[in-house]
Amino acid sequence: MSATSLSAKRWTLAVVCAATAILMLDIAVVNTALSAIAADLDTGLHGLQWVVDAYTLALATAVLTAGSLADRFGRRRLFAWGIAVFTASSALCATAGSIEMLVGARAVQGVGAAIMFAVSLAVLANAFPEKRERSKALAAYGATIGGAFAFGPLVGGALTSGIDWEWIFLINIPIGLFCLWVTLSKVKESRDPRAPRVDVVGQSLLAPGLFLVVLALLRGNDLGWTSTTIVAELAAGLALLVAFVIAESRVAEPMLPLRFFRNGDFTGAQVASFAISASFFAIYLYATLYLQQVLGLSAIQAGLVYLPGTLVMLVVSGATAQLGQKVSARTMISVGLGLVAVGMGLFMLAGTASSWVILMPGFLVASIGTGLFNPALTNVALSSVSQDMSGVAAGVNDTFRQAGIAVGVAALGALIPAQNACGGDPGKYVSGMHDALLVGGIFAAVGAIAGWFLISSKYGAAAEAPVEETPAERPAHLRPALDAA
Repeated sequence: MSATSLSAKRWTLAVVCAATAILMLDIAVVNTALSAIAADLDTGLHGLQWVVDAYTLALATAVLTAGSLADRFGRRRLFAWGIAVFTASSALCATAGSIEMLVGARAVQGVGAAIMFAVSLAVLANAFPEKRERSKALAAYGATIGGAFAFGPLVGGALTSGIDWEWIFLINIPIGLFCLWVTLSKVKESRDPRAPRVDVVGQSLLAPGLFLVVLALLRGNDLGWTSTTIVAELAAGLALLVAFVIAESRVAEPMLPLRFFRNGDFTGAQVASFAISASFFAIYLYATLYLQQVLGLSAIQAGLVYLPGTLVMLVVSGATAQLGQKVSARTMISVGLGLVAVGMGLFMLAGTASSWVILMPGFLVASIGTGLFNPALTNVALSSVSQDMSGVAAGVNDTFRQAGIAVGVAALGALIPAQNACGGDPGKYVSGMHDALLVGGIFAAVGAIAGWFLISSKYGAAAEAPVEETPAERPAHLRPALDAA
């Protein structure tokens, strides 16, 4: 291997890990800054919910299309565009003078994140074509995601308490500019000569459908669940999502291949992904407001409360490599989600006069469950389809994860009195949070049961030997996502 080639590989790995770190941090750091954002921009719970949901909705609806565009127009080019959009919108977030501007900038930031996330693995695979070196690169990539998520709340709390909330976005700018320079000067271009057409019909139905459902869930308490506006938004949103499913069954090159769902392993993985996102990850917003608004913790103190659980999650995830040789993926997924349900039940011990310590048992139990869940779930989601479909499967799985967060934030928030989230009556807020925790726990428990019945008992029977399709039968955008040009 030439020194030039080795240097290019190292640069590619470095830029993909750095870019992934900032987009993952932006999911985690925002939670601990929400109280400061509410005070500075004079907003309540609804505004804060959209700060989270604008990002996750954009990411969920754009990630599959971004992958197809990258295959057609060049992965390095799209990766660079994603970094540029993400960096520029981070600057807009930092300079936002109103909650409306911040939410709009967060939506644009989510589009940039979707492009980066969708293309990052393909860029890595092109730089590391050999199996052994690719495995090492993917291990570094996975460690970056885990580390960013683990330390994100602490970083967000430190920046918010030490300087101001704007810095959770400003910190992205120098990193983003560095990543952009490396991408344009060091990363090799690649594309798929058999690249698919963009599924314009699917994209035009999925995005507004999800948006209208989330919008109705967020506004239902204020306008009344039987009001004409809310009923119309829910009906229109659900109709668009049904139309999306119908369209995906008929177009030649769908962004969401419905035939994947004939496989119980794959279907179970998506149900489980949605369940954990709509429960444990969605409740972070409301738990953070509880820590800061009810218990009076600072942003950095709230970040420190999360640290033990996220570190436990990392340790357990690392240990599952050996555990997976003895325990089936179905068991780890279902037990993991069951522990998340138990953890959310333990959160309900929190009251208005509690110490932050009361949350530790719930966080630790749910984090152990998540540590068991994540590696096993990823394994099933990617291996339950043929290997050359793994890129598309990863995109579908991320769509379900991000959509779960967006819907979960809206659905659980409907149970919490918005007027008491940032001020108001702490007792009413805690009571509403208990209701949200109960429903979130039920989401997780249902996901655990569904995973147990849908995913095969001996993982591998269906997952290790999926039915191969001939190239002629395979839609273009489902051909090897990781092919080098």
